[in-house]
Amino acid sequence: MTNFVPTPTVPAPDIVRCAYMEIVVTDLAKSRAFYVDLLGLHVTEEDENAIYLRSLEEFIHHNLVLRKGPIAAVAAFAYRVKSPAEVDAAEAYYKELGCRTERRKDGFTKGIGDSVRVEDPLGFPYEFFYEVEHVERLTQRYDLYSAGELVRLDHFNQVTPDVPRGRKYLEDLGFRVSEDIQDSDGVTYAAWMHRKQTVHDTALTGGNGPRMHHVAFATHEKHNIIQICDKMGALRISDRIERGPGRHGVSNAFYLYILDPDGHRVEIYTQDYYTGDPDNPTITWDVHDNQRRDWWGNPVVPSWYTEASLVLDLDGNPQPVIVREEKSEMAVTVGADGFSYTRKDEDGHAGEKTGFKLGAQL
Repeated sequence: MTNFVPTPTVPAPDIVRCAYMEIVVTDLAKSRAFYVDLLGLHVTEEDENAIYLRSLEEFIHHNLVLRKGPIAAVAAFAYRVKSPAEVDAAEAYYKELGCRTERRKDGFTKGIGDSVRVEDPLGFPYEFFYEVEHVERLTQRYDLYSAGELVRLDHFNQVTPDVPRGRKYLEDLGFRVSEDIQDSDGVTYAAWMHRKQTVHDTALTGGNGPRMHHVAFATHEKHNIIQICDKMGALRISDRIERGPGRHGVSNAFYLYILDPDGHRVEIYTQDYYTGDPDNPTITWDVHDNQRRDWWGNPVVPSWYTEASLVLDLDGNPQPVIVREEKSEMAVTVGADGFSYTRKDEDGHAGEKTGFKLGAQL
């Protein structure tokens, strides 16, 4: 039985959106070359220890902080809340849960004011803030617009051993589920959760955790993603393309997964859909549906299921990784035989007339 996180009696903070991630990198110059020179994120400010980056359409100080440190890991998944009072609400909410919290009136990073960071019940370092420094929104700076321009921070993806436990906790926090992956035994392998009116602000992927699976930035069009692939090929760093380009079944978005110099995974993402209506339906995918992860039925590379970034506690130490006890998505879909179905027989079951595509084991 899942040991669900209790629901606090105090109100949950009113979260607007995912706003920034702070990651620790081991070589700041190499990371700058990746995120600025390759991906084109815009430098708000930088010093010898940190670089503050933002996407084209952003008006708050940053969407990504690269901080130099000894261990590559994630220091914060940061969410903006609706008002200063909601920072108080976040602090009270997590204190009732018995979580460790730390409040800084001047913020934890440049450009961000009064904030609270917590070690949440899943072991992730969450931050909640409202006060920000405004910077130039670059939407009409076409002189700066690149062929692979990243225009918004879109979402986080978190690896956790018990997806139903995480799902219930995030639903209590005010997130709604847009899509999930399950099997006929009732095992949940992943769930997509949103506050803003898109498919997700964060997702829960079942696996050994807590770890950070990826951080995702959106582009305007598919051709922006293809340009990034072409650029990486021209620079002879195509080995850093882990998966894609392709189109997801879940979310319907066009995607690309690439790895930074420390192995932090970045998704480039575009063309998902609106989820803002209160009765927006949840889409459930069968874990054996070959098109759930890639609409074209292409196999998922094993590293995408097994590799992820460590996350830090509030002292900057890596959180211990807990092994997932339930079945893994990789094992049941690209395991011994490597087959998943693309289309079912007329009776709704996989059989001899079912469309199959070989998995990743070759």
